[in-house]
Amino acid sequence: MPLETYRQTRPWAQAIKEQVLLKKMPPWFADPHYGKFANDPSLTPAEIKILTEWAASGAPEGAGTVTLRQWIKGWNIPQPDVVIGMEQPFPIPASGEVAYQYFDVPTNFTEDRWVQAVEVRPSVRAAVHHVVVYIREKDDIWIKGPTKSDILEIYTPGTEPAVWKPGQAKKIPAGAHLVFQLHYTPTGKPVSDRTVAGLIFAKEPPKERVLTIQLGNSGFAIPPGAANYPVSVQGTLPHDATLLSFFPHMHLRGAGMEYNIIPPKGPPITLLKVDHYSFYWQLSYVLSDPLKLKAGTRLEVVGFFDNSPNNPLNPDPKKTIRYGEQSWEEMMIGFIDLAIPADMDKVSFFIR
Repeated sequence: MPLETYRQTRPWAQAIKEQVLLKKMPPWFADPHYGKFANDPSLTPAEIKILTEWAASGAPEGAGTVTLRQWIKGWNIPQPDVVIGMEQPFPIPASGEVAYQYFDVPTNFTEDRWVQAVEVRPSVRAAVHHVVVYIREKDDIWIKGPTKSDILEIYTPGTEPAVWKPGQAKKIPAGAHLVFQLHYTPTGKPVSDRTVAGLIFAKEPPKERVLTIQLGNSGFAIPPGAANYPVSVQGTLPHDATLLSFFPHMHLRGAGMEYNIIPPKGPPITLLKVDHYSFYWQLSYVLSDPLKLKAGTRLEVVGFFDNSPNNPLNPDPKKTIRYGEQSWEEMMIGFIDLAIPADMDKVSFFIR
């Protein structure tokens, strides 16, 4: 619902009071004891008090006028320099399972382009489980599944557009294609989706290249009824890098996730702890102070899964759950954004 005017907002006063007291709105799931994040939208106690007292007093109308924020039509970023997307809409059936779809779209860039911001927009959000936009460089052969291609952006419910600081950007080489991986979920009626990506180019070549990597585990088996089942994965950085942000991804049994550094001695150092993962608000967590990491740093991601009957989203607590692409199966992937030297690509970064 829109909340731009008093008339629009007044009917929701009690719901607003309830949501802010429960801290469900704005959605944010990072444990405040670990890390500080630049995109934390949490309300302060004083802000919560203002809203709850307003609702409790009958939600009176205030005096004066407010200048509304001006949005670019159709976008949450400034006007894109270019919009690239699926050439034709994809028909989604009313029911059944839809296999992952891949759409290979040429950029037609005749020179390397550095991307400062990107927003992915499905036309039918209700039917889109996720979008991963890969950068397929010229003459690379596309292989579905694990790929050496860099990720331009990931869209899931709740994600914000990616906007990198000046001096940092993602590179799309000349002649590259964007490959849109689409996971569709039928909604009960046939619809057609055409997903696009809006790109804003950096004004000058950056000093650092942003690289998205992932730590994932696909070999797990979550027992029936398990209420807090841990699944972990570790990996070692092959080169120096600056850690920028985290993006946890699980499905309906996802309960929590944490990112740790495993030092040579001593206990893990927790960088992010998500206590209440939400499949419907899959958020990125952008560090307020990017963290410089040395080559050889050991990173760990631990996902916690609730396969018990107490999980209201659990499709079937009596089943052993394994890795799979569909929502009723599970994934455990911890995405990480790193900043590396601008002249280093993904393949070079992983050469030890």
